[in-house]
Amino acid sequence: MLDFPRWFASPEMAYNSRREFLSRAGGGFGMLALADLLRAQEPKPATPAGPLSPHAPHFPAKAKRVIWLFMNGGPSQVDTWDYKPELEKKDGQELKGFDPNTGFFTGQVGPLMKSPFKFAKHGQCGKMVSELFPHMAKHVDKMAFIHSLWSDSNNHSPALFKMNTGMARMGHPCVGSWVTYGLGTESQSLPAFCVMYDTLGRGIPKGHSLNWGAGFLPTVYQGTAFKPQGEPIDNLSRPKDLSADRQREQLDLLAKLNRQSSAKMPNEPELTARVETFELAYRMQMAAPDALDLNKETAETKSLYGLDNPKATHFAKQCLIARRLVERGVRFVQIYSGGMENDLSWDGHNNIAKNHGGFAQETDQPIAGLLEDLSRRGLLEDTLVIWGGEFGRLPIVQKGNAGRDHNPHAITYWMAGGGVKGGTSYGASDEIGFKAEENRVSVNDFHATVLHLMGLDHKKLTYRYNGRDFRLTDVAGTVVKDIIA
Repeated sequence: MLDFPRWFASPEMAYNSRREFLSRAGGGFGMLALADLLRAQEPKPATPAGPLSPHAPHFPAKAKRVIWLFMNGGPSQVDTWDYKPELEKKDGQELKGFDPNTGFFTGQVGPLMKSPFKFAKHGQCGKMVSELFPHMAKHVDKMAFIHSLWSDSNNHSPALFKMNTGMARMGHPCVGSWVTYGLGTESQSLPAFCVMYDTLGRGIPKGHSLNWGAGFLPTVYQGTAFKPQGEPIDNLSRPKDLSADRQREQLDLLAKLNRQSSAKMPNEPELTARVETFELAYRMQMAAPDALDLNKETAETKSLYGLDNPKATHFAKQCLIARRLVERGVRFVQIYSGGMENDLSWDGHNNIAKNHGGFAQETDQPIAGLLEDLSRRGLLEDTLVIWGGEFGRLPIVQKGNAGRDHNPHAITYWMAGGGVKGGTSYGASDEIGFKAEENRVSVNDFHATVLHLMGLDHKKLTYRYNGRDFRLTDVAGTVVKDIIA
């Protein structure tokens, strides 16, 4: 008989023999083992979804993804898509009652100036298109035009912020950030929101990265800008002295430390964004090189976009990369044509014919190729393609320069694919293209329409910040239903 300790021989735990002790103890260990086996068979709780995991839209969406072709600098509506025969008739006449403060250069107000470009009808819809766009003109039956868009700033930076974020001041989330916040992304190995800007050394749009910033949304929703030279994304290649297993261990440790900090500071969303950024960077090292490798495209496809056209090669590459990104699940892509200002962008102050002629040659074939390629692959029907800039231009000449000054009162945009009604034109500017007149569309209305096509109700897509619920359209916005198929 074992000499059990006194505490072990309590009435509740008294054993008469060693055999009884082993029997009861063995049964206890067996129950623990059984409980562990049963627990292993229970369904495990789902892993918490990341901030960029796909989210269901508010209602069935027409479009799943967006490619926004931003003509930086402000293309002239009356020289591109908004044909005004009356402007030709009144060429050289003074615009009576014109406020010289409408444009940016108040001391260079000249008379009305007709377009230096010829217009002709195209497509079954009979759309009048400038000779600037011989390639895009073939696709007008896919496009829905808005000729009555207007804004409220004649200066580039605030106008860019307005068109991108709905506010003419910095600090607010852009459309791409709102869309990825609302829907997440189908690809967990590529950025949800990608941005490409000028690759010819002409600079970055005014306002810089704030144009694709997340504002007060978590930074995980901001755009990832591709560098114009060298590797488009920093640190895309793993250091040679770092193995994949070692890198994985480092990321796991970083994630553990960040999550511990996040648990202590639950009101710091940047910690969660940091974890997601590290993980995304790791996955991108595998996926991004493949997505950006244009050598895998056929010679016919490259020629379709204009990679063999010296004047268009740079923008053609960006348009082709955009297609490769969206077909891999990227939610939002924005491409900027043109650099910092004046002759370096669509900002045609000095010579509208030379300025717009040059940028049209850079972009016309690549954009037409993008539309054709998306259509061939069955992607256009649920990819929303957008074309436009931050404002339009005045129908008068900028005295001494043969150019046109800024005009926020009349802007033309078009959208294609993604559930829009092709071959349609909505709204109208006045007879000379000075001000939006018929069925006026505000920037809030435009944004509400883009969100609607993506299956998002602009009134429900909100984020609480500083004690109030914010949304892309602020307290305004009406969906332009007439351009929706």
